[in-house]
Amino acid sequence: MRWLESLMVALSTYSTLPMPQFQWNRRNMEYAICFFPAVGVLLGGALFGWYGVSLLLDIGGVLFAAFGAGLPILLTGGIHMDGFMDTVDALSSHQSRERKLEILKDPHCGAFAVIYCGVYLLFSFALFYELYAAGQIVVCCPAFVLSRSLSALCALTMPNARKSGMLCAFTKDAQTKGAAIAMTLLSAFSASGMLLLSFVPGVCGVLLVLAVTFFYRAMAKKQFGGATGDTAGFFLQICELSALAGVWIGGQIL
Repeated sequence: MRWLESLMVALSTYSTLPMPQFQWNRRNMEYAICFFPAVGVLLGGALFGWYGVSLLLDIGGVLFAAFGAGLPILLTGGIHMDGFMDTVDALSSHQSRERKLEILKDPHCGAFAVIYCGVYLLFSFALFYELYAAGQIVVCCPAFVLSRSLSALCALTMPNARKSGMLCAFTKDAQTKGAAIAMTLLSAFSASGMLLLSFVPGVCGVLLVLAVTFFYRAMAKKQFGGATGDTAGFFLQICELSALAGVWIGGQIL
């Protein structure tokens, strides 16, 4: 029952799926973060399903890409895009670390957030279009699990910049060592899945994701003093975009 509650907590927090609600407590939050990648399984499965339907109905690349780019937002409620936008606003301010942390908490949306959200969706649309035309969409499906496994791993192994908030709630009672090992293994498993589906595109996708991971860890520590829920959302978004870009680059090499 404890594991089931942890799964429901993760799915109800990070997806729009209707789930039974449980009161968060130390018992069901110990491994709740380990179920964060379960949302990635749903997303990867949904993308695979949409790809199959599109091939069956001979749907054009533009419609496929438009729905593909919007699918992660529809299934997560935009929680990670919200973090991406808040983080971009904070970084674009070029203010002190304390001021940047204040901007992360500000409920108002700044101009840079809107601009970079538009740029992100445009790039995402273009990559989905190209990958659909190249028949490489399936390689990207495990990337949704990889991005969430690495996001959880970073949250468990980086200092919390704010000592409060949703990310803190998911990590303060977590069995850090066991959860970190589980997320490392799941990261390796999902990365291997990308390689098995198509080796060169998979390798390029994984390498670009790893590069982004190292960049994020250094950036978050320097700019914010560690991770927050918003910076975790920022990382997840650029991680997924990097996976798409890497797979596309690998497809160009073939």
